[in-house]
Amino acid sequence: MEVANERKSEGNECFRAGKWNEALVAYRSGLNCLPKRLPKPETGVPDAKDAKLREETVPTADVASLASEKPVEPEPVIDIASPAVSEEDKECGRLRSVLNANIGACHVKLGEHKEAVAACSQALLDDPTYVKALERRALSNDALDSWTSLTAVQEDYNTLLKLSTSASQQADIRRKLQSIKPRLETAQKKETGEMVDKLKGLGNSIGNFGLSTDNFKFEPNGQGGYSVNFSR
Repeated sequence: MEVANERKSEGNECFRAGKWNEALVAYRSGLNCLPKRLPKPETGVPDAKDAKLREETVPTADVASLASEKPVEPEPVIDIASPAVSEEDKECGRLRSVLNANIGACHVKLGEHKEAVAACSQALLDDPTYVKALERRALSNDALDSWTSLTAVQEDYNTLLKLSTSASQQADIRRKLQSIKPRLETAQKKETGEMVDKLKGLGNSIGNFGLSTDNFKFEPNGQGGYSVNFSR
């Protein structure tokens, strides 16, 4: 852990100097010095969230693979705040969270928003209330400007609203939430239309299904894809 902290300090110096790539290398090096995240013990009983995540999804990039695409499930991890976790593991978890959030900050500076979202999501696995990671993930998802990313922005802002104790910060978050709504509606209509058009094209290639946008209901699943319900 001492080496990991040294690499973090090196990364911070590079970051302050505007050397984003060098900072990225240092933070990743520090991360590699730490043990892997603790796995969540298997209970054998799936919860409601697990069941929901197993719904069929449609990835934005390839709607035609509807029948074969599987949902992306989050990495099962144990809460480091649990009494069952040793102080050393908790300290490792906190440092791992900071390093991942710092990696996210580098990606933000480099304009690599998908990578920033992924890094901040890793940080939040270790510390779900890490404000900087939530803010950076929201910023990058906002820049991605898709239906699923804007839905994630909305969720992160709602989490930040619960965590904030400052009236001025809460007011600012509420303004941001308000500004997201029309963009979210526009993105939803646009992407739903595009996906239905692709599904119609797929249907036409194997027979006329007489599909309509009313037959499909799409919901972002929070994993970069969509849950789809079909009804006649």
